[in-house]
Amino acid sequence: MARVELRQLRYFVAVAEELNFGRAAERLLIAGPSLSQQIKALERDLGVRLFDRDRRSVSLTPAGSALLPHTRALLDGADELQLRARRLAGSEPVRLGYVNWLPADLTARTAAVAQVHIDAWVAPSHAQAARVADGSLDLAICWVPTGTLDELGLRARLIGADRLYAVAPGDVAREVRASDTAVLLDDDTTSWSSWNAYAEALAKGTGARAVRISDGGITGPAFFDHVRRIGGPVINSPKGQTTPLPSDLVRRAVVGPEIHWTWSLVRRRNEVRSSVLSTMDALCDGVGDLGVQAADAWLPDCDPYRQ
Repeated sequence: MARVELRQLRYFVAVAEELNFGRAAERLLIAGPSLSQQIKALERDLGVRLFDRDRRSVSLTPAGSALLPHTRALLDGADELQLRARRLAGSEPVRLGYVNWLPADLTARTAAVAQVHIDAWVAPSHAQAARVADGSLDLAICWVPTGTLDELGLRARLIGADRLYAVAPGDVAREVRASDTAVLLDDDTTSWSSWNAYAEALAKGTGARAVRISDGGITGPAFFDHVRRIGGPVINSPKGQTTPLPSDLVRRAVVGPEIHWTWSLVRRRNEVRSSVLSTMDALCDGVGDLGVQAADAWLPDCDPYRQ
């Protein structure tokens, strides 16, 4: 089998379809005797006779009939491999930006459709969405409200979601209602524009108390200091989902409703490049609703996935 060539398999399919060596040779643009020799070589390497032939007729043997559909499938696979390779070799990389979260299997899911270049500039959601709109990026994973999609001419698909929790002093990890929590808003709108919009909607929609800060303490040690100062449960941000808590603080699940943050994969509405469109499909197909459509799930009114 190591000596079998794709060229010989194509010859086999041509003869099987024509059932005439002369016509098959014309179709393949090779000499008749050469085609006959290649078929004999293929039969020898496979160890089976593919055709019954005499001076007047050619017909497939039972072995030839059995192998024909498998040969066609193998050739189709080889053609698809070559097509994907040409696309990868001849296309520019797809530039993907993000905020702080990427799918763990991003490379595996996109390797067959495009060369995805992860942009090194990690920026806030509103900045990454704007970069897609101005062409600095092809795709971005970010939180984006419907108004921004319309304003910037973007399309979005759900790619990820976080259920946010509260951080509180003490060691009691019981559930807390959203109306009994606080949510921070930062005066630095350049860095925290998206979070502030989400937090304001959260306070309005659930009754959580909005607390204004001016030190960037939406995440990190400063966030923990604000929790201690407030003395009660404070909603964490998506940037703090996996941050270990100090020993004097505890994580508390938020209920009534459950608080969700969505991650969108956004592209330009007028995007036509197959590499970008295929990358979006590869990353978003089969994702599902990730729980954001559940009966007790909360999303802001401006979220594109709110129903």
